[in-house]
Amino acid sequence: MSIEKVRAYFRTLGREGDILEFPVSSATVELPAQAVGVIPARIAKTLSFLVEDKCVLVVAAGDAKIDNPKYKAQFHTKAKMLTAEQAQEMTGHAVGGICPFGNPEGVSTYLDVSLRRFDTVYPAAGSSNSAIQLTCHELEEYSHAAGWIDVCKGWQET
Repeated sequence: MSIEKVRAYFRTLGREGDILEFPVSSATVELPAQAVGVIPARIAKTLSFLVEDKCVLVVAAGDAKIDNPKYKAQFHTKAKMLTAEQAQEMTGHAVGGICPFGNPEGVSTYLDVSLRRFDTVYPAAGSSNSAIQLTCHELEEYSHAAGWIDVCKGWQET
């Protein structure tokens, strides 16, 4: 089970107890936002893409959308999201619980600048009904992010 892998990872950091589990799905931005009591933009959604036959994760604010020209400029290819089957196979996480933690070697994680406007954000923690509250610095550190990028649109208006 994917949340167990994430729980074990956070146990090594002394943060296992900080994982929040909800009685409802957190597979959409709105549901975990309601469960935690924050605006949907503070939910850090993890989007999974195929780049040169490898999995690339982009963690973005809940109100952000991929900007195709920016994405293409960053990754030199058109944005192609993984299918549910590819995501499960390449990350070990099912859609709805895909997160930037506990992923196999070779999965690259990037953080979109849309997150930086918040003191804390809530990425999923390996299941469709979990999250963890982290600062952007903690998210960067714990996800072993390859860096901060600017590939989203729509969030500046909110």
